[in-house]
Amino acid sequence: MAVYLTTPRLVLREFTGADVDNLVALDADPEVMYFINGGRPTPREYVEQVVLPRWLRYYRGSPGLGFWAVEERASGEFLGWFHLRPGEGHPADEPELGYRLRRSAWGRGFATEGSRALIDKAFAEQGVRRVLAETMVVNTASRRVMEKSGLRLVRVFHADWPDRIPGDEHGDVEYALDRADWQRQRAAGPDGTR
Repeated sequence: MAVYLTTPRLVLREFTGADVDNLVALDADPEVMYFINGGRPTPREYVEQVVLPRWLRYYRGSPGLGFWAVEERASGEFLGWFHLRPGEGHPADEPELGYRLRRSAWGRGFATEGSRALIDKAFAEQGVRRVLAETMVVNTASRRVMEKSGLRLVRVFHADWPDRIPGDEHGDVEYALDRADWQRQRAAGPDGTR
């Protein structure tokens, strides 16, 4: 198991083939999947044959970008995953931040803690120019994580999703943080805008 990043409460590590059960269980929760596809589970075969192999390729082809399993440091419990990867239609130096956590991890600040750490690493070590994240307008919990992580609302748009989810008529939002704003936030310290 290769550890990518640690925070005070989390370990972000590379996925392995042994994570199939973790991913299947995560995606089996209708509430976790609600804003993805309306609450349908991801079939085990799809996780084994498509999802996990695609994620594992990132470690070879795009060092520093990809998907990471997240575990609670104190217990070793699998909590979900984060990604920082090239966003569709965006240049390589504008990766997209994403996360999916088990319901038991919601409301505990884990999503913000992991997001901030990935954002900091991307700007400090990988030379990215901008980090972005997207969600549905009505996904207020995810939007709060983006805001607490230092990202700011850039635009509202309408994506063409294959699944109709209540609230999608309101559209989607893009949040972003560029290098200059990240540097200002870092300089402001813990009592600043972050």
